[in-house]
Amino acid sequence: MINRRHFLKHSALGAGAMALAPSFHQLFAAPGANGIPKRFIFIRKSSGIRPLEMALPSFSKTDKALDEKKQALEVDLDGHELPNWLRGLESHKANLTLLQGLSAKMSENIHYSFSSVMGCFKSNRNTLSAIKRTTIDFELAKLFPSPFGHVELSFAQGRTGIVSGYSAPAPQTRNYCYADPETARNELFKSVLNPEAVNSDNDMLSFLQSKEGLKISGIQGPEKRRQEMQVDSIDVIRKRNRKLLGMSESLAKHLPELEPVHADGGLNASTPEKQAAMTRVLVAALRAGLTNVVTYTIDDLGTPITGLPGNETDRVGIHPLGHDEAFGGVPAWKTREQIRISHVNQIKTIVEELKATPEGPGTMFDHTMIMYFPENGETHHGIGLESPFVIMAGDQCQLDLGGRYVRLPVLGVEGHKTLGNWYTTLLNAHGNPIEHYGDLDLEMARKKLDQVGPIKQFMG
Repeated sequence: MINRRHFLKHSALGAGAMALAPSFHQLFAAPGANGIPKRFIFIRKSSGIRPLEMALPSFSKTDKALDEKKQALEVDLDGHELPNWLRGLESHKANLTLLQGLSAKMSENIHYSFSSVMGCFKSNRNTLSAIKRTTIDFELAKLFPSPFGHVELSFAQGRTGIVSGYSAPAPQTRNYCYADPETARNELFKSVLNPEAVNSDNDMLSFLQSKEGLKISGIQGPEKRRQEMQVDSIDVIRKRNRKLLGMSESLAKHLPELEPVHADGGLNASTPEKQAAMTRVLVAALRAGLTNVVTYTIDDLGTPITGLPGNETDRVGIHPLGHDEAFGGVPAWKTREQIRISHVNQIKTIVEELKATPEGPGTMFDHTMIMYFPENGETHHGIGLESPFVIMAGDQCQLDLGGRYVRLPVLGVEGHKTLGNWYTTLLNAHGNPIEHYGDLDLEMARKKLDQVGPIKQFMG
């Protein structure tokens, strides 16, 4: 007997096969203008980014005062020195925007945001029922369809395999993610590495698509209704699998190689080794055209950190670092900075790999945006007052970005913008005319301040 548990464990899509189904209604639609899609990479980090850590050390006295008072400020990066941890992006400064002042009080804060930072709603400690809407990454994936639609990667909690993710393809629906580089490679490139398994998955999908399959698996009540809706989308997944098999020859050209240390989930790989391998898989998936949208949880409070320069022999805990605990005699602030540097190294690699990949009259990076941000706000115990963003945007980005430090007015002041405004900006600029994405801020509403719509200064 084939049951749902067996299917979810052994299918090519793993535990998230059903979660992805609703997002595939535009699977084979045309890409963006000139046949080149836009691409979006969301990189989530834990334990905050303190706004002062983003401030330019070469600010003038006047600009420094405005920044510290959290008043509106815009400065060209050209001629300015970047903070130490961001200097890996110095040669790409023309594509860099440091965005300060966005609030995220409509999201979950403190230690974790779970799904809420991507959807602008309160997550109620990660309950499924609290997932209020499709998250921003899936909304963007609808606008620029691809075989996988959306790919989620995660180093959260030191997990391996295919596990529950943080993005949401629909309300009350949790995505899945790949939790180690080997799993990500094997699943994304399965039609190259194991085509027989893809054919087997199609047989399993055919079975589950039948009402008889639901009956045998014993699903009842609300879960049965949810699964019935998702079953209606299974045929699209089957078409995707067939398309991937047809693409296997071209996909093979982009197959990433991983070192032996990443076998069996990479349990003995250091954090920098894992990050470098996951970046390799991420870039390969973009180059192969498997996806145009990636969400990458690069760490959370439970992610074990090993092999950091200066703490090579320590197993660093991000949570105690947030409470200023030193490891190996290195001050907590310095280790937190080293963690950020390791993240920026991955951003730099993605930028340089995509800039080295020709596409149309330019490169793949021309049509790509990378957003690196703290999932829980401005510090270890974030309150959502600020959510700093490091943004790398290609020359063909639809937004007026690049080469700037931008501070928006503080929460509760006319002209302030929220995380919802930023996501609305992304959607409006790329073809979704939504009036406003996400929940509204209560303080802005009480003061009857305008908080609906995109950030107009960024609209190209």
